[in-house]
Amino acid sequence: MGHKNHKIIITGPVGSGKTTAIHTISDIAPVSTNEIASDMTTSRKPVTTVAMDYGVFWMGKKDKVHIYGTPGQERFEFMWDILIQGGGGLVLLLDNTRPTPFKDMRFYIDSFREFIDQTRLVVGVTQMDVKALPNLDEYVTNLRELDISAPVFGVDSRKREDVSMLINVLLKS
Repeated sequence: MGHKNHKIIITGPVGSGKTTAIHTISDIAPVSTNEIASDMTTSRKPVTTVAMDYGVFWMGKKDKVHIYGTPGQERFEFMWDILIQGGGGLVLLLDNTRPTPFKDMRFYIDSFREFIDQTRLVVGVTQMDVKALPNLDEYVTNLRELDISAPVFGVDSRKREDVSMLINVLLKS
């Protein structure tokens, strides 16, 4: 019996850890389309994803997970509809140090709502070691207000075990 292919999407605002997560978890040399940031993004990081990031993660010997990271900037949102085609779920990364992480969450939930309703969602909150509040319970409460039930975890996108956990929970839910 052959292996099974999965496709998941990682999205979230600029600087939330999407590219880092893919570089951390990928079992192949990841593909990135980073360019020098030329707008307000420069205040958060020097380069930004303009099309996508791509990596592959092997879950055991049979499950091959193709991971696509979206650009975080709204001006590249035309890529979002392309990247979700054939996808089996969404990992939403949110940066707890951003001024309005719940507004970010609402924006991405609204933008990907149809895809989320058809597949699955898991939320990873990054930078909780830098800024502990809001806490995970507040994220769950805000998701409920959006009529979404999804697991929420505090994660470090630089840690393979954290990124692996998000992918495993997404694919097993």
